[in-house]
Amino acid sequence: MRIALIATCLGDALFPEVAKATTVLLERLGHQVVFPADQVCCGQMHVNTGYLTEAVPVVRQHVEVFEAADFDVAVAPSGSCVGSVRHQQAMVARRVGDTALADRATALAGRTYELSELLVDVLKVTDVGAYYPHRVTYHPTCHSLRMLRVGEKPLQLLRAVQGIDLVELPGADQCCGFGGTFSIKNADTSSAMLADKVANVVGTGAQVCTAGDASCLMNIGGGLSRGDTGVQTIHLAQILASTREQVAA
Repeated sequence: MRIALIATCLGDALFPEVAKATTVLLERLGHQVVFPADQVCCGQMHVNTGYLTEAVPVVRQHVEVFEAADFDVAVAPSGSCVGSVRHQQAMVARRVGDTALADRATALAGRTYELSELLVDVLKVTDVGAYYPHRVTYHPTCHSLRMLRVGEKPLQLLRAVQGIDLVELPGADQCCGFGGTFSIKNADTSSAMLADKVANVVGTGAQVCTAGDASCLMNIGGGLSRGDTGVQTIHLAQILASTREQVAA
């Protein structure tokens, strides 16, 4: 299958290892990954802060770039960005009366998947041959949990990883407090939510906290680091891409 990679803004600017791990994983499973080079932001940052009109050129660029690419399905290692593609882009186009763009965005969204959705629902695989000998706890991010409703899919994938000691995270469905600009506009509330999340992660005794969104891991990782907890964060894609040979090297 030809799979187009949506690298996401954070993947491009701060966490390229997440996009690379997604590519390594999918290629190991026998698929061809293509990367539309002129891709831009999905527009979520604009929409979430009320700049719907300003989001239109961003949405149009996303649609045109991926329409021009030759692929079967698109994937992003981010529930947040796929949530934007699936639930915001067409809405933005309709809001300014561009029904043609809305229809194109809807069609593109129909073949765009978050990583665990792609693996479990489309590629029909839960054991990706990964090896990760660490005690890990999983944080289900808000958009993947509530907008995409990925449910148990990330946990199905993690449970099949060899060597992993997967421990349940208390209060897992509670937000980490990031929410993009929410953490800036409501700093005190955000900090309190993060403190609860960090305490729950540390309480599991896990060495690593994982999730399907780099943005949430950035927030949680900051709290874990400032608390000098010694707990690391790593994206789900990086665990799934990890192999016994890689660990031994």
